[in-house]
Amino acid sequence: MAARDGEPLVLGVPRAAFRPSPIFLALVALLIACGVSAWHGIGSVRLAVFGFVVTGWVVSLCLHEYAHAVVAYRFGDRGVAHRGYLTLNPLKYSHPLLSIALPVVVVLLGGIGLPGGAVWVDRHVIAGRLRHTLVSLAGPATNVVFALVLVAVLRIGAPGGGPVEFWAAVALLGFLQLTASVLNLLPVPGLDGGNMIQPWLNPQWRRMYDLFAPYGFILLFALLWNPRIGGWFFSAVFAIADFLGLPPWLYATGLDLVRFWS
Repeated sequence: MAARDGEPLVLGVPRAAFRPSPIFLALVALLIACGVSAWHGIGSVRLAVFGFVVTGWVVSLCLHEYAHAVVAYRFGDRGVAHRGYLTLNPLKYSHPLLSIALPVVVVLLGGIGLPGGAVWVDRHVIAGRLRHTLVSLAGPATNVVFALVLVAVLRIGAPGGGPVEFWAAVALLGFLQLTASVLNLLPVPGLDGGNMIQPWLNPQWRRMYDLFAPYGFILLFALLWNPRIGGWFFSAVFAIADFLGLPPWLYATGLDLVRFWS
């Protein structure tokens, strides 16, 4: 089956809707280039670490949102393809300033992997509460996998040698994925963790949830601003990092390097 312009269709969707966007491919290329620069000490190592962490973080945002979209597509929402969510283009994931720029700024200043980006899923065409939960779970699961891959690379590769700056960048990116994983799984209305349980709420609680969902980010900031809750959050993240064997001094070094202006 083909569209009017000759473009092949997949279940009524142009094949181009499934191709990685040039922007995403450029981000991956920049990530690799910054990693090579940090490894070989080409130019400013601090700028190379900065570029590696920031582009790596944006790539992870794209993969996170792509995971939501591809699972929704598999469960019957063809609209995610038409809206460009399956191209991994970061500009398609909600508002570029709030969804991409703000999380990057928080990463640089606070060392926290703030959830960013958003895909609009037509929940009405997806049948079953479990499927709705799996759509919401797909994004955080991607962060978890990304974190585990980075930790595995670090634990296998670092003992063999190499510049500490490069491994510090890998450690920081892995730590950010851990923070993003934990944040996204918190049962906060509007975030993935909350959206995972929303289908299982009774109608009264669901109405209350939907009322607070648009203010999920504000609720998240308010929770993290509370010293006790913020302390619990970071204690949990540090405990997970220690369990996985992520050296605190190494990702702290990465955070220091990425703030090249200080």
